[in-house]
Amino acid sequence: MAPTPSAPEDPTGASTGSTSDGTPPGASAAGVRPSPRTPDPALVLPQVDGRHETLDGIRAMAALMVLVFHVATETGDSLAPGVLGGLLSAFDLAVPLFFTLSGVLLYRPWARAALDGTRGPRARPYLWRRVVRVFPAYWVVAVTALLVYSREELGSPAYWLQVLTLAFPFDTDPPWVGTGPYGLGQMWSLSVEVSFYLLLPLFALLLALWARGGKTVDARGRRLLTGLVLMGVLALAALVPQFHPEPREYMHAWLPRALGLFAAGMALAVLSEWAWREPGTDGPVRRFCRTVAASPGVCWLLAGGFLALTATDATGGRFIGSGDIWTSAAASLTGVGFAFFVVAPAALAPRPTAPPVPLRQAAAWQEGRWLESLLRHRVSQFLARISYGVFLWQFVVLYLWRDFTGQEIFTGSFWLDMVPVTVGTVLLAVATFHWVEEPSRRWSRRFSGAGLRNGPRR
Repeated sequence: MAPTPSAPEDPTGASTGSTSDGTPPGASAAGVRPSPRTPDPALVLPQVDGRHETLDGIRAMAALMVLVFHVATETGDSLAPGVLGGLLSAFDLAVPLFFTLSGVLLYRPWARAALDGTRGPRARPYLWRRVVRVFPAYWVVAVTALLVYSREELGSPAYWLQVLTLAFPFDTDPPWVGTGPYGLGQMWSLSVEVSFYLLLPLFALLLALWARGGKTVDARGRRLLTGLVLMGVLALAALVPQFHPEPREYMHAWLPRALGLFAAGMALAVLSEWAWREPGTDGPVRRFCRTVAASPGVCWLLAGGFLALTATDATGGRFIGSGDIWTSAAASLTGVGFAFFVVAPAALAPRPTAPPVPLRQAAAWQEGRWLESLLRHRVSQFLARISYGVFLWQFVVLYLWRDFTGQEIFTGSFWLDMVPVTVGTVLLAVATFHWVEEPSRRWSRRFSGAGLRNGPRR
């Protein structure tokens, strides 16, 4: 997991915003592009700018899922035979959710440019903002974990460098057991996210060059989706060097294995932007977006099927990266399916025009409004704001609690751990949000406004 932006912002740091009539930039190139505020339901199009609260809510849900998964693994509940153990182990599908959200939110400005045949965002401001968003809070947690649990390695500059740059998953013979240093085992997915951030401008450039061969918006859209399907195929192809000629479990924590998950989100970004540019008023892309947005129950039911499949032996063992090439392929495909159908109804939905209807009211359960009511609920929005801190702190808090209670690994009560660990993690996440994340963002905006936009100070 990584701190995906709370809204589909332009990676350059400038607001993607809209034109004076509310139409996204570049949307007047072809076809009918009504304002996001257009009341005609036949012309309602996906939200492509501003704060996207429903996607925020999915990030909050994913943060809780990954916390449940890690607590259940440490207590051994997710490893127990039976339905409950399988379902708890399937909560690691939170990671595909985070990757797919990143694909939607970060690729959107490049998708817009590729469809319009214009130049995409500048890479330098985008990368700077990603660095400021990811590393300050991570460094606080990483240094804490190293000081508490890795004291024997503190004299090694190489060890510090690996951890502080998130390069430790590339150590093929590490001094730790599992997916990372003690207290930082979940950070392998953050390393994957950072790898994606670094390479996204290159991916976007290649896709744009490929899309340039299309003479119309529809042709460019089809080419973009074809390229993203190829990214998914490459993710499956990455299983070959992972398992042949001999298994290399550490490759599970590298970007190639996750390309299909990012591509699923990028495809949703393409579809949402394409709908604004599609000629006519009722083309197939617009109909698809409207149908998916209006059918969250069907989409989440399909996602539930993928979750149930992940809970079986068909997708390998219950430890991350376990299994053979075939079960790993099944796990990759179920992850893509789960994440796509969870995220799609929110990513393709129109901009909300009113506050969410409380779930206790009957109206919330009509026409798929329950999804917006759930994800835009104030609790969901609160957890979304602190979700990065929840992800970062959970193992440190979990291990401190289990040390305090004297529990050995794979023992104890799930609820005995879940309640205090959740409380401690949320409290630290709130503190990190207010004292590290928000100040870093404010400083970054001032710095980028004076430096990256106008040139470096002398």
